[in-house]
Amino acid sequence: MICIDIPGREELRIDRLALDFNGTIAADGVLAEGVAERIALLSDLVDVIVLTADTYGSASAACEGLPLRLLTFPSDSAGLSKEEIVRSLGGGVCCVGNGYNDIGMFDLAALRIAVLGEEGTCAALLGHADVLVPGPCEALDLLLRPSRLRATLRA
Repeated sequence: MICIDIPGREELRIDRLALDFNGTIAADGVLAEGVAERIALLSDLVDVIVLTADTYGSASAACEGLPLRLLTFPSDSAGLSKEEIVRSLGGGVCCVGNGYNDIGMFDLAALRIAVLGEEGTCAALLGHADVLVPGPCEALDLLLRPSRLRATLRA
């Protein structure tokens, strides 16, 4: 568990990390450099779940050997599938995403991190995010170095 005391706000308790794959931790179906190492570190603290419609058919190979759970679903129901999965996880979920189909899961999350990344970010997602970061490593580093979140989210 990751506990983050944010001045002037409720303490954040993160038990699970739900990561969108394409556009968030991967670009064009290829895992971004540095992400695997960060996932390995975070898996000692939280359960890591990767959610994807697997547009490029590469998620399984890209995530092979990593300490995470990979959940795939049809692309025509991606948003609803992500929302249902995050709802089933209960509270304490941090969601990281970049697309329109991440809005539903963001609305259920304790902490919502939008990633700009190489594939861009859906503008509609920004109103549902707590933090916007330039890339996937920066998103994961917020959880590995919680003082960064403390500074960004303090009241």
